[in-house]
Amino acid sequence: MTDQPANTPADRPTWPALFNGFRRKCPNCGKGRLLHSYLKVNNQCPECGQELFHHRADDGPAYLTILIVGHLMAPSLHFTFVQYRPEPLTLFAIFALGCLSLSLYLLPRLKGAIVAYQWARRMHGFGKSG
Repeated sequence: MTDQPANTPADRPTWPALFNGFRRKCPNCGKGRLLHSYLKVNNQCPECGQELFHHRADDGPAYLTILIVGHLMAPSLHFTFVQYRPEPLTLFAIFALGCLSLSLYLLPRLKGAIVAYQWARRMHGFGKSG
């Protein structure tokens, strides 16, 4: 028997919720779509009915995307330039395409992870619903 009251953060495990959010799935059931279009969060999960409109992701996903892409691409750019010395236009084209592709891939996934984290920690109104 635990001493925790009902509906505490412990009944919403953070890591499975983050994993589901990164997959752009509902943090509650892991089946329903979290996002519609590219970055818009559904008002509720189509599978389990979990309300999702409470989220306050704001600029967090963009900051995390820039942080991750920058930390991956800057050392890669330096290594490539020092080792291979490609033509500047070739180097620019490859890394511009790489930065763009990685950013577009990560942005909705990181938004899903932030919404899922808020759900798991009962932040911004997520504590009121099941």
